Formats: sequence, structure tokens, C-alpha cells
Amino acid sequence: MPSRARCARAKTINFATIYGQGAFALSRQLKIEVSEAKAFIETYFERFAGVRSFLDTTVEEARAKGYVETIFKRRRYIPEINDRNFNIRAFGERTAQNSPIQGSAADLIKVAMIRLHHALQAGALKSRMLLQVHDELVFECPPDELEALRALVNHEMTTAVQLDVPLVVDIGTGPNWLETKR
Repeated sequence: MPSRARCARAKTINFATIYGQGAFALSRQLKIEVSEAKAFIETYFERFAGVRSFLDTTVEEARAKGYVETIFKRRRYIPEINDRNFNIRAFGERTAQNSPIQGSAADLIKVAMIRLHHALQAGALKSRMLLQVHDELVFECPPDELEALRALVNHEMTTAVQLDVPLVVDIGTGPNWLETKR
């Protein structure tokens, strides 16, 4: 399997697992046997035991408080977390696990976007931010500003917030969004 395909598969497994996707759904997404998907999930939580602990603690705290928080302390209330109906409660548990992660990612990208907007203005660059899609930003840039923009985006996104782990940025360029992925 080519490296890019392996990375895409690993990313799928990572996000599916931390967002509470089960073996059946993961097997359909990856087009593999359910037993193989189950083994991926088990291996993931064996290798990254701290993730399992974080997810379990997050659900317990949501049950006690009725909400979860992002790293910026934005709250997501989850009334479903203590529901008597199993399906509704399971949805609440997945929401409790997912919200701090996705919400914190949303917080981080917004901070980076604000900083980038100000930096583009301060540098009198013609480049402009066009679009945000989840954890990606799309820019339009004159060719002579490409390297300056690349350095600016890398700096502002990796230093948007000081965390215990590094923020890593991949930058792709091309004449359209599809080409930036290659």
C-alpha cells in the first residue's frame, strides 16, 4: 500500500476510534472484515491507553456535570448523557467524547485564522484567506508571495496556542484545492 494510502487509512482509524465508531462502521468505511476492524480498534486502545482513559474520564465528567468543555472552556451541554434509553445515552456518550476534541480543534483554527488575518494585513500581502474546511485553510496567493505566505501560515498555525504537544502543519500548494492534496 502506498505511503499516502497508509496515512489516509491510519487517519481514518484514528478519528473513527476516538469518535466512538464501532467495528462494523469502520469495516464498511475501510472496506475490510469486521474482525479486522475490531482488531484495529483493540490494538489502537492497547497502544494508546491514555486515549481510552481520557475518553472514559470525559464521559464520567459529562455524566456528573451535564456538559463537557473545550481547551478554551467553551461548554457543550449534553442532556442525553444520562438518558434511560440506551441509544440516546450512547449518542450522549459519543458526543461527550467527541465534543472536547472537535471543539478544541475548532477553537484552535479560529485563533489561527484571526492571527493570520491580522498578519496578512500587517504585511500588506495580496494573499487572502478564502475558506476554512474543518482543520484546513485555503488561501489565494500571487506566485511571488508563496514562500512568505507558506512561512506565515506555518508560524501562525503552529504557535496559535501553547500546548504540551506540538501543533503540526502540512502545507500543500497548487492551482486548485485538489492539487494541494497531492
